Amino acid sequence: MKRQYYVGLSLTVTFLIIIIDQLTKYIIATSMKIGDSVEVLPGFLNITSHRNDGAAWGILSGKMGFFYVVTVIILVVLIVFYIREAKHNLFMQLALSLLFAGALGNFIDRVLHGEVVDFIDTYILGYDFPIFNVADSSLTIGVILIIIALLTDINKE
Repeated sequence: MKRQYYVGLSLTVTFLIIIIDQLTKYIIATSMKIGDSVEVLPGFLNITSHRNDGAAWGILSGKMGFFYVVTVIILVVLIVFYIREAKHNLFMQLALSLLFAGALGNFIDRVLHGEVVDFIDTYILGYDFPIFNVADSSLTIGVILIIIALLTDINKE
């Protein structure tokens, strides 16, 4: 059976997310001081300049060597999974592209700056959610889409 990959679409999505991620981080880093905040939607969304040298919610702060190794492993696993398991499944290929773009976007920050630029500051039902960025959003959406794709495959069988 011939494998069908949507490599052009996957690469376009990946590069588009990385470009948007890096551009927005650059704008924040060059136009705002750390801690500066601009209210966009009162009580819901602020743009707040923040830096994170750890993982989500600042976990493992300052452990850059660990993040380099883990990110490279994750990127290799995503490529292998894309090649071996995502055949004929455009939805899964797009989900993997979002994961790859998100991981690579934050990896670029860690390598170039030793920290990740975060700036999307939301309040959800009164909870001040941890500040994040476009790469983090891409990772989250990618995980959600993979879960949907896997559940859909399970239901087909």
